[in-house]
Amino acid sequence: MSELCNEKHTYGNLINGRWAEYASGNVITITSPVDGSFIGEIQAVSKEEVDEVIRYSKEGLSLWACVPIFEKARILYKAAELLEERAEEIADILMMEIAKDRKSSVSEVKRTADFLRFTADAGKSLEGIAVSGENFPGGSRNKISYVRRVPLGTVLAISPFNYPINLSASKIAPALMGGNTVILKPATQGAISALHLVKALQDAGLPGGVLQTVTGKGSEIGDYIVTHENINFINFTGSTEVGRHLSKISCMTPLLLELGGKDAALVLEDADLTYAASNIVEGAFSYSGQRCTAVKRIITTDKVADQLVEMLKTRIEKLPVGDPRDNVVVTPLIDQKSADFAEFLIQDAIGKGAELIVGNKREGNLVYPTLLDKVTVDMEIAWKEPFSPILPVIRVKDMDEAVEIANRSEYGLQSSVFTKDINKAFRIAEKLEVGTVQINNKTERGPDHFPFLGVKASGMGTQGVKYSIEAMTRPKAITINLTE
Repeated sequence: MSELCNEKHTYGNLINGRWAEYASGNVITITSPVDGSFIGEIQAVSKEEVDEVIRYSKEGLSLWACVPIFEKARILYKAAELLEERAEEIADILMMEIAKDRKSSVSEVKRTADFLRFTADAGKSLEGIAVSGENFPGGSRNKISYVRRVPLGTVLAISPFNYPINLSASKIAPALMGGNTVILKPATQGAISALHLVKALQDAGLPGGVLQTVTGKGSEIGDYIVTHENINFINFTGSTEVGRHLSKISCMTPLLLELGGKDAALVLEDADLTYAASNIVEGAFSYSGQRCTAVKRIITTDKVADQLVEMLKTRIEKLPVGDPRDNVVVTPLIDQKSADFAEFLIQDAIGKGAELIVGNKREGNLVYPTLLDKVTVDMEIAWKEPFSPILPVIRVKDMDEAVEIANRSEYGLQSSVFTKDINKAFRIAEKLEVGTVQINNKTERGPDHFPFLGVKASGMGTQGVKYSIEAMTRPKAITINLTE
């Protein structure tokens, strides 16, 4: 078959340039977290079928290596155009498959188009260098090393449910510009959206075998494909638990891991509280907090906490909640398990003395935005990543204690510092054990050419367009020895 799916909405995998359904007929039914409606069926790939995909990927390497960089870039430019043309259609699928509100769904597709264009531009700027031997003591100008970046081989890209378009493209595009072939393993929920991205790249002219997909349950094929001898790089976004498992079993295969976070917003006493409250609410509750960079806790002092909490309450109460098709902000969580965990965190905090300001309401897997004040370090919500619309406020005596609590977390993705004193901001930022500190802004991923990384349990390696290309390529030196 040449089409993405058939009339029964059974989706194939892109294998060696063709959309194929496997003869086994094993499929996984995808239903909507919004209303339980049928979205489609995806293939449940077997280990033998994984072997076939990897074999085609290896065959595609030599073909893709012969494609000039400017032609690689042209394909990404075309794919970006196709994504923009299909933005509304793909947004409709995103809304129902992962319960993302329409505005955010359209934004994700358009942001991905921009990412593809910028990656194409960055790829075209890659150049080799010549290094003269005479620069090193005792060296000779008769030695010259020509150094250029070459692909690692076949990249396994594993993307999450919450940004199936953008976080698939952020792995695929830099890998392709680096000359690699790619196998995409999307999250089961979100796979249909991700396949539409792959279709745009195929329609833009990617040769067969350069980009392929495998769908199915990670519990059945995950370890097998990760440990396969012909996988040369693993680019993963997901939970810290799975990331730790991958790092243990992947042996010497290089990894780029984007994992969980417990991003703290430190609000100083001189901060613009009106701005901070609005900015934090947006950072904490957009897409129901299902983002690794969501603001997940506020740390501040009693001097400003009462006023800040009241401002937060006012804004949270105005957040539209419900069906993503109704232009709301807070939508149903991805599944019942996620909602159960959110409810546990709320009840644990209240049971240990936290003050409920607003929220603590649930309808199925729809959890209403919840603000908890006077959260203490013995409560689970102080440390666990909720991945849901819950915002705890932790009160401290001063910013030294705030930094200590922020750093006590196992995570180290991002933090925010809100203050009018840039000197204080920099001093605190230097002490925070995270990949990025945002000064007077919510924690967030972009712009996509900035370095994006986590420390401790939040990840391994650095993303961002240029950094991602470099991560999935290596220097190769050819040394010329001139004779006299």
